[in-house]
Order: sequence, then C-alpha cells, then structure tokens
Amino acid sequence: QVQLVESGGGLVQSGDSLRLTCTINGFLRDDYWLGWFRQPPGKQREGVSVVRASDGKIWYLDSVKGRFTISRDNADTILTLQMDSLKPEDTAVYYCVAGVSVHRPLLEYEYDHWGQGTQVTVSS
Repeated sequence: QVQLVESGGGLVQSGDSLRLTCTINGFLRDDYWLGWFRQPPGKQREGVSVVRASDGKIWYLDSVKGRFTISRDNADTILTLQMDSLKPEDTAVYYCVAGVSVHRPLLEYEYDHWGQGTQVTVSS
C-alpha cells in the first residue's frame, strides 16, 4: 500500500513562491512515476508535473514551464514542487500522485495512488 501526504499549501499573492512537499510511504514497483496534479475550482483535474523514476525524465504542463520545478530525494520518499511567480490561475487543490507503467504522463487515469490534496490560493 502506498501512502502520499501533501503539505505546504496556503494563501499567497500573485508573484509569490510556494513549495509543496509530498511524503511517500510504501513500496512502489519498478517503472514507477511520481508527480503533481491539480484541480482548479469548477474545473477538471490536470497534470502539472511528473517524473519517471527510472531515468528522471520530467514532464510539465505548458502553463507552468519555467515557473514550477519538480524534484525528489534520492530514496524517493520526498517529492517537492517549487512554485515560483505564482498567478491567480494557479489556484487549485494540488495532489501528489504515484503510478506504474505510465504511458500518458499528464493524464490522471494513469495514476493509482493519490494524496488527500492541499489547497493553494493565489490572490491578485
């Protein structure tokens, strides 16, 4: 059983930075993927950034490229999302995710394990 626990959300102003952390507990099979999704108010969930553990390749949602950075510790027990130059449209519940044998990295159905989510609110 894999458990994912997010922390670090909050209320910030446009242009500010925020760092989300996900603590990962449990066993992940080979070819696992870790990442972050978000659900803006009244909208569907969308993939923000994911990393393929085997080789460290990273994917980003176009709208966050250059502003957000995903990283992980060597043991893959901590996953972080550094969010800079935040905009009001980044307001969402952010979820930590884990999956195996992912084929379409930014699609939510590829991921079996989800954290409870953490709220990020960016005021203008």
